[in-house]
Amino acid sequence: MAIAFDELRILLIEPSDVQRRVITQHLNQAGIQHTRGASTIAEAKEEILRWQPDIVTSAMYFSDGTAHELIQFINANDLEDTLHFMLVSSEHRADQLEQFKQAGIIAILPKPFTPDQLQRAITATMDMMEPEPLHLELYDIEDLRVLIVDDSMTSRHVLRRVFENLGVESFVEAENGQQAIDILAEHQFDLIVTDFHMPQVNGSELAQYIRNSSAHAHTPVLMVTARANEPQLANIKQSGVDALTDKPFEPATLRALIARLLSS
Repeated sequence: MAIAFDELRILLIEPSDVQRRVITQHLNQAGIQHTRGASTIAEAKEEILRWQPDIVTSAMYFSDGTAHELIQFINANDLEDTLHFMLVSSEHRADQLEQFKQAGIIAILPKPFTPDQLQRAITATMDMMEPEPLHLELYDIEDLRVLIVDDSMTSRHVLRRVFENLGVESFVEAENGQQAIDILAEHQFDLIVTDFHMPQVNGSELAQYIRNSSAHAHTPVLMVTARANEPQLANIKQSGVDALTDKPFEPATLRALIARLLSS
């Protein structure tokens, strides 16, 4: 059953009382009527289990831990499919944000964020919560064969869920590029989705292998990476990648990319 925008339940976790009031006001102005607040990781854990929110909007650092510990708590309680996580932080260092991007969170909002950034993040969450099959001219979506390559199990899970929401039923997963190459030696796919940074064989090397393979040369390759803006990815399409998008991604963006790749 679809949930209405004004029915969303958002738990805001922020150590500053002032910041919590400001962000709550922004949420109310965006049409969110059901919000609760917490100032520590301990309080947040209690509220998550008691209230069962749809979205957690969290700062990064707290007196009793970090937002990453909260994500681990959510995963440990098998809530990642029903509870969506947004990070709100002034942190800009790539190494600090990397673990959150790989954790499958729905959005990273800056401090301060604009109303448009908040709206897009909430819309992305709604897209994850409300499956809508993708209709393609050249394929029956339920017959589409997809290979997902990522060394993060959480990232693979999030990607798989997005594809399931689109109506895809056939998946194979690989933990790195070398494992993907071994799988490709025995199986054909309609679409390959890969990360860039992986051990043994990275996403660029995997794409080059695919383009040089007579069996897979024409298979579309979509790269979903936490570091899409890195200089070494500027010319990534030369290695054989057909499309590139960032983590965290908006489901609508991924949907449009998939439709374009599979209609060409």
